[in-house]
Amino acid sequence: MTDLAPAYSPFFGVMGAASAIVFASFGAAYGTARSGVGISAMAVMKPDLIMKSIIPVVMAGILAIYGLVVAALICQGLSSAPSYDLFDGFCDFGAGLSVGLCGVAAGMAIGIVGDAGVRGTAQQPKLFVGMVLILIFGEVLGLYGLIIALILNTAH
Repeated sequence: MTDLAPAYSPFFGVMGAASAIVFASFGAAYGTARSGVGISAMAVMKPDLIMKSIIPVVMAGILAIYGLVVAALICQGLSSAPSYDLFDGFCDFGAGLSVGLCGVAAGMAIGIVGDAGVRGTAQQPKLFVGMVLILIFGEVLGLYGLIIALILNTAH
């Protein structure tokens, strides 16, 4: 054990892996639940649009996959303290927080837009393309977090 690789340095990597999957799943769950409420309300008026309105739910689910990928990469790089120093732990912790918290933000955006978007599309079908574009801009927030997490994970 050294000053740069104390016994607790793997703790930060483990917390990064946990943060990645937990926060990304929170975002995905919120986006799915909020969009699902909108789909249910819309399906009462126009049940034939249900499959077309599943897009926000799929996009929210992808956020959890981002967190799973980063958590798996972090876990694969974990080792005991002498070979896993504080820099490795901090990079992995930052990677987990990056993808996780971006996943929460993206999930909130997707859920809110998905809810209002599918309800609006039921009343005005021309709104569909605009809703999909806004959903893409919400999803890209999670993708930004994934990119930064991958860069941080490969930095050590």
